[in-house]
Amino acid sequence: MVNQHAQRKNEHLSLAEKDYDFNHQYDPFAGIQLIPRALPETDLNKIQTHANLTDKLDLAWPFYLEAMTGGSERAGKINHQLATVAKEYDLAMATGSMSIIFKDDQAKASFTIVRETNPNGIIIANLGASATPQQAQAAIDLIQANALEIHLNVAQELIMPEGDREFLWLENLQAIQAAIKVPLIVKEVGSGMSVNDLNQLANAGIQVVNISGRGGTSFPRIENRRNHHRNYHDNLLAWGLTTPQALIESQFRHNANQQIIASGGITSPLDVIKAGAMGAQAVGVAGYFLHQLIQDGPETLSQEIAEWQAEIPEIMTMLGVSSFDQLKQVDLVLDPELYNYQKQRQTQIKA
Repeated sequence: MVNQHAQRKNEHLSLAEKDYDFNHQYDPFAGIQLIPRALPETDLNKIQTHANLTDKLDLAWPFYLEAMTGGSERAGKINHQLATVAKEYDLAMATGSMSIIFKDDQAKASFTIVRETNPNGIIIANLGASATPQQAQAAIDLIQANALEIHLNVAQELIMPEGDREFLWLENLQAIQAAIKVPLIVKEVGSGMSVNDLNQLANAGIQVVNISGRGGTSFPRIENRRNHHRNYHDNLLAWGLTTPQALIESQFRHNANQQIIASGGITSPLDVIKAGAMGAQAVGVAGYFLHQLIQDGPETLSQEIAEWQAEIPEIMTMLGVSSFDQLKQVDLVLDPELYNYQKQRQTQIKA
């Protein structure tokens, strides 16, 4: 019999797939136009695809498999398939939230399968911001994680009938960072982060942040489908900043050394490049790859990732850059909506 927590994980998977087309009907990166170079003066064979986030977290590719699932038998099978692809293509991979392991020992296997499948790869553990430092270390130890993601998900929690109602997280994030020996990544789950959030995190010593904006999988919408007591208005289910808007916010942060990861609505190699041009040091992809896997199987996902790894260096070559970090120097044009957002925020932040 599937317990309540595992059942919720299965519901998340099913609802994410059912809502995929709805959630991805709008391309948040369509408002960014990159300026090509007719004389790029670059050599495709010398393109560097590494994304160095910290001394201990150097990714072979600037995109990785972002947190998707775990905690049920079905989720374990999906994690095995994802880890197999990650191993084949030297991609980092984050697990879904591991909080369930502290309530259900049987759930552990759905996460340990990731390390068993990919013993030498970069694996990122994942917990909510209410986790204790002891739980953080336990999650890391369980899968021999190379890093830990702590996710911030206020909107999702509020819509969940069983969700948290207290969001006093900053001190706990500092305690977790002090307790662990692997890099800590603090991430949103689809509502984006403001420059105020980034500055607060930087002041707390958090140096790697995933601004995860709106445009991909919507956990508020998923939880609303699960919540039979209330029916939230669509405006609240679309709460937050798009990923490009959140990347604009990051351009005004005080600490330029704070590493920014982008995720949310990434569906193509060009989106990865656009995120890099807007300031992201790396890019997480979840919903699109999960959709490929569920809809068409692991072979199709494998072929898709191979194509991404071929196209990303080619696009970088056409833009005249030889490393992902150099994309920040690329000229680009924003559509009126994004340009207006950038100028208004610049005025407000400087005021």
